[in-house]
Amino acid sequence: MGNTIPVVDKKDFLKSFLKQYELKRRECAWLLNYLMSDDNLMEKVHFIEQAEQTPKALVISAQGMSSIPFSFRKHQHVTTDAEKAFHDIRLNQTEEIFIELHFKGAQSYSLYLAVLEDNPYLPENQKRAEVLENEADRLLSHSMYTFNRSQLLSRIDWALDTRNQPLFNQYSEELRLLDKRQHRT
Repeated sequence: MGNTIPVVDKKDFLKSFLKQYELKRRECAWLLNYLMSDDNLMEKVHFIEQAEQTPKALVISAQGMSSIPFSFRKHQHVTTDAEKAFHDIRLNQTEEIFIELHFKGAQSYSLYLAVLEDNPYLPENQKRAEVLENEADRLLSHSMYTFNRSQLLSRIDWALDTRNQPLFNQYSEELRLLDKRQHRT
């Protein structure tokens, strides 16, 4: 997953968050501080909503929220033991970690909104990614066609200028086939 949020922004958010909010479980603050202590780990951290669809997620709640205090999900396994989460993170430092936070004022907390990412595992985000990928493929294909066509037209002009009939015929046929392939797609 391409990481677009700088580590420094994630750390700034977490420092501010931990100063401002009291978590339902003390171990959660310890776990978040552990993540902040390692820039390589922080590169793997993604703040998202609806983390239940992700391969590896921490769900953490602040005081005053009705949601569960803490859960760690890895594939189909769920635990509320922060120590198990810590050991898994420590032993599997190359895996992406998705964090879902529940706290009052989340939707208006600018530091949080700055690090919040789209959840790539939600079906609507996967569909959007597929649409964008298809559009990128179509654009790339059209650009390649335009470039190749321009190159062939230049070669045809050169063949005409030099009165080279065999090359003119060859390049004209290549252009005809290129146009034919493009119109089929």
